Amino acid sequence: MTEPGNPQPEENLRTGGKGRRRAGKGRTPQGGGRAGRNLPAAIAVGLSLGLVLLAALLIEPIALLAVLVAASGVGAWEMARALSTTGARPPLIPLIAGSVLMTGLAWYEGADALFLGLIVTIGAAALWRLADGVAAVRRDFTPSVLIAVYGPFLLGFAAMLVRQMEHGNLLVIGTLVAVVLSDTGGYAAGVFLGKHAMAPKISPKKSWEGFAGSVTAAAIGSAALLFFMVGVPVYWGLLFGALISVVAVLGDLAESMLKRDLGVKDMSNLLPGHGGLMDRLDSILFAIPTAYLFFSIITPS
Repeated sequence: MTEPGNPQPEENLRTGGKGRRRAGKGRTPQGGGRAGRNLPAAIAVGLSLGLVLLAALLIEPIALLAVLVAASGVGAWEMARALSTTGARPPLIPLIAGSVLMTGLAWYEGADALFLGLIVTIGAAALWRLADGVAAVRRDFTPSVLIAVYGPFLLGFAAMLVRQMEHGNLLVIGTLVAVVLSDTGGYAAGVFLGKHAMAPKISPKKSWEGFAGSVTAAAIGSAALLFFMVGVPVYWGLLFGALISVVAVLGDLAESMLKRDLGVKDMSNLLPGHGGLMDRLDSILFAIPTAYLFFSIITPS
């Protein structure tokens, strides 16, 4: 996701960390997007993905299962591809099969089954690598755990949110809108007000002013949307939006840090104008489990 006040989050990969500007300065022109990105293609792809997801949520819920399975599998492939730059060789077959298993278990059986699927996936990946020796297991165990958790496991909470919560499909939409509001509010505040760097070593243009804009926009927008859409009290909506904004920014920072450590600009080039699917899901992956836990607490069954 676009970082608050940071339309070019991977600048340091090209500059080697030199030439950092003060947060809020040296911004790209409005509408310019990230350097080297095809803006029309990015808009077209983004709208297409949004419409597919919206249709799955509103028209045929079982279609969301197919979307989640596809996203989990693609995410596992992208993560394995990116982690291979470190010399790791996480086994794709058990990891992709495990991503399908986890999504299905979360959809039909719930949280306990999702955790079981995670354990089975990690165990299968370790056994697969055991054929190449104990050294291969040691080398690829941590990358395999990261792939299994950061993607398939976290996306499994979307399945549980839809299946286990009343108006679950609308709650997913509310969560996605909160992420978009956080992203947009943070970008606007960062562009016009950003002066104090938030995490200069990870994302040099992310500012505290942008973060404040993220939280404000997500809180106010979520309070209004959830109240009119599913009748959630305004105070819960404000808290929900603020929490989603915080975890969305953390997810954004986490992926930026991971990509910097790996030395890659994008997880893949699968989506024109966007990079990889995981580059689009960075904030959402943290937001969906937070939403599930939040609504589980305020609306216990």
